[in-house]
Amino acid sequence: MKYYIYLFMLVGSILIVNQNAIAQATAPQIEQFQNRIVDSIFSTTLNESRDFWVRLPDNFQQDNDEKYAVIYLIDGFSLESTLQAVYANYWGHYLPHMILVGISNRNNRIRDLTTSQIKMRRGSAMNDKTGGAETFTKFLEKELIPYIDGKYPTMNYRTLIGHSYAGLFTINMLVNHKHLFQNYIAIDPSLDWDDQKLLKEAKQKLSIESYKGKSLFVSLAAEQLHMWNEEINIDNIMDDSSEFTLFARSIIEFSNYTKSQKQNGLNFSWKVYHEDLHGTVTLPSMRDGLISIFEWYQFKSPQKYNNPETPIEELVALLKEQKQIYTKHFGVPTAPMIDEMLNGYGYMNMQMGQPEKAFMFFEMNIKYNPKSAYAYDSMAEYYESQNDKENTIKYLNKAYELSGDNYYKEKIQALNKK
Repeated sequence: MKYYIYLFMLVGSILIVNQNAIAQATAPQIEQFQNRIVDSIFSTTLNESRDFWVRLPDNFQQDNDEKYAVIYLIDGFSLESTLQAVYANYWGHYLPHMILVGISNRNNRIRDLTTSQIKMRRGSAMNDKTGGAETFTKFLEKELIPYIDGKYPTMNYRTLIGHSYAGLFTINMLVNHKHLFQNYIAIDPSLDWDDQKLLKEAKQKLSIESYKGKSLFVSLAAEQLHMWNEEINIDNIMDDSSEFTLFARSIIEFSNYTKSQKQNGLNFSWKVYHEDLHGTVTLPSMRDGLISIFEWYQFKSPQKYNNPETPIEELVALLKEQKQIYTKHFGVPTAPMIDEMLNGYGYMNMQMGQPEKAFMFFEMNIKYNPKSAYAYDSMAEYYESQNDKENTIKYLNKAYELSGDNYYKEKIQALNKK
């Protein structure tokens, strides 16, 4: 048992070391993208400029051919740290490398995100402009998404995340514009809007249309289901008919109905957060939502990769299966592991004295990342461990050719002196 615990810890430590090494080895190439990129475009649809930020993945290199799935986050400037915290902790095994895009909704938020025009809300006059969701959708489809796709190496695999009014907007995107995104995370969505107008429309469409290939995660903050009545809880809330519980009842009604519509092919899940408020539920919802909709991405039989007794033929078969799963979902040929993990397993097998497996992982990393200097450097370390000076220098030369980093040149010089 101690031996397997050691292996598990070893993989984790190797991946951390490798990520640090990648950052050092390729810093001149990716430094400008590691920082938060703030951009804006003038929208003819909205007749105004719209700010947004972009974060490219840690393994991004300008001259690489790799393309990435994209997450679009509504209210991107207020929720940026939340998404970044989740993504930074879960990419790798749980989530692929992705491009993150955060859209500003600081001005005219209610106008942009609500799905119909109203004059009154919860007994009070509605002074804000409302009902601009279709216009904002047009901005996304015709202006922002094409801009992002034209400037960055994206694949046609997108996830939309929205909270509150943005959650309402997110569900509207699934119901009425499902061609734009594959995945949707609606966090405490305002489905009570306009006497549940979208909820009623959604129930009708979910019963007759196909949503095969689409995923939706919905969350509900249930710490305070009623504004002042503490006796209202998740078990009895549907018996209440007051305006005070309409928000939560709408989410529950939508979720229960959507879950029952198995025939439409939608991959649906939802979760009640009993100890969270409307303002705190974003963090756990993003974590659980992303893990849920990317469940297919997570490794099958991960223990077999760590077990030194797993035959190399079985590992090859597992990796082939993983590649098929990724390619099916992303729609383009995709490596069975991200480069950091291919390298990590290569180094782990070197340390376990299994050079054949190590070579397999390093060779696969070069195959899928032929422009990565670090992939060739790792293969050089493999050959050095096998006392093969000629091939060690060969792969170091390739790493130097790709990066121009004097680190590799100095290693070659030191080897030639031996």
